[in-house]
Amino acid sequence: MKLDYQKKLAAKVYGVGLDRVKLDPDKVDIISEAITRSDIKRLIRSRAIKILPKRGTSRARSREKPKRKGLGRRRGGKYSRLSRKSRWITKVRALRRELKDMKEKGIVDIKTYRYLYRRLSRFESTAHLRSYVIREVQKGG
Repeated sequence: MKLDYQKKLAAKVYGVGLDRVKLDPDKVDIISEAITRSDIKRLIRSRAIKILPKRGTSRARSREKPKRKGLGRRRGGKYSRLSRKSRWITKVRALRRELKDMKEKGIVDIKTYRYLYRRLSRFESTAHLRSYVIREVQKGG
């Protein structure tokens, strides 16, 4: 039995979409007789027609996609994105951490550690520091 009209009318009466209108399959004969808005309201009160709650956004849709950060996407200069000071702090902290690890592992003795700690600003990166230390250790100085 086609109940499209009743479903459409119920959706219109309650201002919802057709997907949110659920008709009780056991009460099809009663629903088919409803032709007015008041009939539909009565059936909704008697639970022959149900209005489903709003569906939310799915978790999958709400999960953020990874941001694209390639060169073509970047706006602003090198230092407007990350200030000179922030870059310096990040670099120096990394170098200090690396030097401390080297001291704890016994790669660098305390005298060399103090010497290098004072001159950390000369190094570009932790890789640069490591290569310098290895070169000096090989020299034997």
